[in-house]
Amino acid sequence: MKTKGDAAERVAEAYLVKQGLKVVARNWRCRHGELDLICRDGAALVFVEVRSRASSQFGGAADSITPHKQARLIAAAQLYLSGLGRVPPCRFDAVLLEGDAPPRWLKNIIEL
Repeated sequence: MKTKGDAAERVAEAYLVKQGLKVVARNWRCRHGELDLICRDGAALVFVEVRSRASSQFGGAADSITPHKQARLIAAAQLYLSGLGRVPPCRFDAVLLEGDAPPRWLKNIIEL
């Protein structure tokens, strides 16, 4: 079902660009997993998790970002940041797509 995931990521990317973010990287992979989108929001670097569900009937997209998934996102982001000379302010956001509803953008989904 990678094509559905790819389509969801394209929708999320277009939405975030309209909101003023600049995409730095897509589908950045490492041993800890994948960062769907890495964006700039002003001076901040934003790691974006994209979640798509046909409906919210069985918990919804937000519920799928479990503590285990959060730990993997943090580990992947730390590895990404280790390759930068200077570490900018960072945050973790999510774009949730559920059924035909418009995208929902959640900022600061992970407290560090």
